[in-house]
Amino acid sequence: MEEYRPHSWTQPPQSETEGASSCARTPRIVIERLYPELECGRYPVKRVVGDRFEVWCDLYRDGHEVLGASLLYRNAGAPSWTAAPLRLFDNDRWTGDFVLTRLGRVEYTIEAWTDLFASWRARILRKRAAGQDIALDLEEGRQLAAGATAKFERRGRAPAADEPELLLSEEFAAFMIEEGPRADVTRLAPARDIIVDRAEARFSAWYEMFPRSQGRVPGRSAHFADCVARLDEIAAMGFDTVYLPPIHPIGTVHRKGPNNSLAAGPNDPGSPYAIGSAAGGHDAIDPDLGTLDDFRAFVRACRERRMEVALDLAVQCAPDHPWVKEHPEWFVFRADGSIRYAENPPKQYQDIVNINFDSDAAAAIWEAIRDIVAFWIEEGVRVFRVDNPHTKPLPFWEWLIRTIQADHPDVIFLAEAFTRPKLMQGLAKIGFTQSYTYFTWRNEKRELIEYFTELTRDEPKDYFRPHLFTNTPDILPVFLQQGGPPAFRIRVILAATIAGLYGIYNGFELCENRALPNAEEYADSEKYQYKVWDWDRPGNIKPLIAALNRIRRANPAFADWLNLIFLPCDSERVMFYSRDNAVFIALSLDPFAAQEAEITLPLPSLGIAEHEDIALDDLLSGQTIHRVGSRQRIRLTPDAPALIFKVRTLQ
Repeated sequence: MEEYRPHSWTQPPQSETEGASSCARTPRIVIERLYPELECGRYPVKRVVGDRFEVWCDLYRDGHEVLGASLLYRNAGAPSWTAAPLRLFDNDRWTGDFVLTRLGRVEYTIEAWTDLFASWRARILRKRAAGQDIALDLEEGRQLAAGATAKFERRGRAPAADEPELLLSEEFAAFMIEEGPRADVTRLAPARDIIVDRAEARFSAWYEMFPRSQGRVPGRSAHFADCVARLDEIAAMGFDTVYLPPIHPIGTVHRKGPNNSLAAGPNDPGSPYAIGSAAGGHDAIDPDLGTLDDFRAFVRACRERRMEVALDLAVQCAPDHPWVKEHPEWFVFRADGSIRYAENPPKQYQDIVNINFDSDAAAAIWEAIRDIVAFWIEEGVRVFRVDNPHTKPLPFWEWLIRTIQADHPDVIFLAEAFTRPKLMQGLAKIGFTQSYTYFTWRNEKRELIEYFTELTRDEPKDYFRPHLFTNTPDILPVFLQQGGPPAFRIRVILAATIAGLYGIYNGFELCENRALPNAEEYADSEKYQYKVWDWDRPGNIKPLIAALNRIRRANPAFADWLNLIFLPCDSERVMFYSRDNAVFIALSLDPFAAQEAEITLPLPSLGIAEHEDIALDDLLSGQTIHRVGSRQRIRLTPDAPALIFKVRTLQ
């Protein structure tokens, strides 16, 4: 069997002798334009369990010989391959597929060969049609099929009336695809990888809960028991993942006060991202929240409500984290002997010190962080939202994710990286399951269509899974600050219907939009102080969120976000799109005024004639609108900014 590495034959020979010897061994079969693959197999593509994995490639060789080919696949590390047939589609383009049935890494490659019997059969059929003598050709066919005819008959196949007719029959030809002799067997190398995740890697709704702000007593931290008390409400809104910012002890050195001030009072809790104190580090629980047993009870309570817990993995420390004393070589100290704190000028984080991945002790750092992840996995956590991964080495993340998923293929990693596009994509390529996006700052129709077309139609669709957060503890978008409750309705409808993964940060359902002047920061942010919320305060949009999540779960079209289709609409303030032309969404982007627009329904693709009476069943309001024709005039208001509907004919 030859090994085919794309373009290896194009390298110039070092000498005439070496060139002839080397090129004479080059496979005659060319395997090109494999899809899907990332950079000739350097990175894996991503799918979920149950997907039918479809592969395409170009296969050809010199001459007129007939090729055969298989799509080979196996679980990573398995000793043998399973073969699925490749079928000629058109013009030397071949395709094949198989179903992904288990979590973990799967390898796949292409094997092609010259099918000697099929080539003989094609040649002799042409000669017979031309009235030429085929007696000698039949003898050559008998030799190619030696032993196969008896096996054919033993399998219960009826023999033809005479041997030539058997050799040339369609049924025998199909049999010989597997049993016939092969030449020039060539396999594409190296094999490519697929990361096969669970369905929640592609479809999920997250609720970010700040644990210490779930209580009812002003000026005091909530307990995990208070968090449990809120789970029924969160479940009723339809969320399936409860995401917690860091729950570890908070440092006391340079602790921040309200609104990120440098002066913390004796009762100020500090930022949970300043991890570590005398009470412990990344494997400990903030004593104000409770104990490890209390956390376990919270995890169990989430499971009882069919939700799971996502934890923040923030690879940073407070100056009084135990690691600073135990492993000073893991950190950077300045010329005056002080430890270097984190900064991103003009921002300064005096309460946080970064781990030095350039340290000579880098291997020990890698293993320590792996052990932290493994610790929380043992405590029932299977989802990690990773804080600022773009500021740590990509080789570290690639190693960590692959190492963890080798033993726990159900673990999901979300990359919280708002940075340059290629770096965000690089994190997804090396293994992050999901990725934050620029969605937070995309508000106009044109830019939304361009961005989501790129993510659903271009190369990123095979590895970059966008997770749309409407807001975060660090980001209160200007659109929400200025647009009031209508803006909150618009953004949550957009996030929930345009992608498979979305989330809100607690307070969004209350339309909380108080910001610091000229900033995207929340005023009196709970990042730096205790907060007590009235979770039922007037003006909340909890019913809308619950309806959106119910619609998402009830309609399978939302589960595969790559089926997004943008549809014609004559207004720049109204978006019209569908999910696989099964559910249609018309959404106003204007939180201040009513908008009218003409939308065009794709009736031909639905098998509906232009003159037929149709019903638009609005999934939000429950109302049915009777119409005729593909062009429909609609009106959307700030209080009711969307129609989410199905189309059917009226009998």
